[in-house]
Amino acid sequence: MTSPSEIYIESTETDPVVRAQSVLQQTNQRLQGRLATLTEIDPVADARESVRTAWADFCTGEARRYLNACDQTLYAAAAGAAETRLLVRALRTTASVVHNHIDRLPSADSAASAGIVRATVAVLRTHLAVERNVLLPALVRLPDADLPALVADLDTLLSGGRLETPAVIDVREIPHGQRHPRIFTRFARLAPGETFTLVNNHDPKPPHREFQSAHPGTFTWEYVESGPEQWQVRIGRQAGSDG
Repeated sequence: MTSPSEIYIESTETDPVVRAQSVLQQTNQRLQGRLATLTEIDPVADARESVRTAWADFCTGEARRYLNACDQTLYAAAAGAAETRLLVRALRTTASVVHNHIDRLPSADSAASAGIVRATVAVLRTHLAVERNVLLPALVRLPDADLPALVADLDTLLSGGRLETPAVIDVREIPHGQRHPRIFTRFARLAPGETFTLVNNHDPKPPHREFQSAHPGTFTWEYVESGPEQWQVRIGRQAGSDG
């Protein structure tokens, strides 16, 4: 029996996907608003320590936490789809640039930190715009992406919580359209050297091809059991790899 909470009209505000899209837009816009507020302070003209501290706190806290959370949720789900694979690769590249800028902040003097801040703002502003205008609409159209679940996971991470990291992902009872996102999302949560086991009722060759395309040279794929009733594959992130 369907509960009242599960009844909704598709493409309206009662649709969980529409609600999830709205939450993602608001999260993205909130970070952009925070960025806009901070850019009203010129770190060169105003050399107060409080200004540097405000920027450092934003970069090392809110901004970095947001980028890491997106990588483990939105990017992980989109990385396994042919339509969005290159887009995710581009977003991860710009996110890496932002992380590198942030890493330089603690040891920079006032003049250098001002330049780093300006570079960070420029890249992050573009990054957020691509997320809002390209990635989010693409995720809504992806049949395999469970947007409400992704939003719930993103909110958990942004709130300082931790996501479940099961050692075994048994996809046999998962609808076909949701299997690959579940596998890629789990891979995104691996630290270098860690693994998980994928269980399926057939040889998982399609996700292996997707891993080769989305994560070349950074993953391991070891068959533990090869049919005829069940396949088990140990999937890992190579030691020394950040994905």
